[in-house]
Amino acid sequence: MSREYPAAPIVGLGAVVWHQGKVLMVQRGRPPRAGIWSLPGGAQLLGETVEEGIRREIREETGIEIELLGLLEVINSVQRDPEGRVLYHYTIIDYAARWIGGEVQAGDDAADAAWFAPDALHGMELWAETIRVIEESRRFFAV
Repeated sequence: MSREYPAAPIVGLGAVVWHQGKVLMVQRGRPPRAGIWSLPGGAQLLGETVEEGIRREIREETGIEIELLGLLEVINSVQRDPEGRVLYHYTIIDYAARWIGGEVQAGDDAADAAWFAPDALHGMELWAETIRVIEESRRFFAV
């Protein structure tokens, strides 16, 4: 299915991954939001559970293994073109997670991947929903 002008919404899966008081972020390598830092994740595959998909996407984009701790949020992201047609439509399911193994390195469609202290995130040009979900994830941790 095409990501631009899709026939149906695309289910996006992501995680707020914490390790030693830092949050894992990826720099997007392709549209939408190419070049922008965001939470790691991607599209759910046919036949894959949400949890399987999140673990796979984190592994593919960052090279690490995670433990999922719980559902954080379901976000609707709809972008329209100048004529009002739906250009992108994602239903994004974000989980809280923690690092359990591996070294971070960018892979798949990520241009970069790194751990960031929460205070550093406010100086980055992040989507407001990203900041909100990261803050919400704190309820799973003492960070």
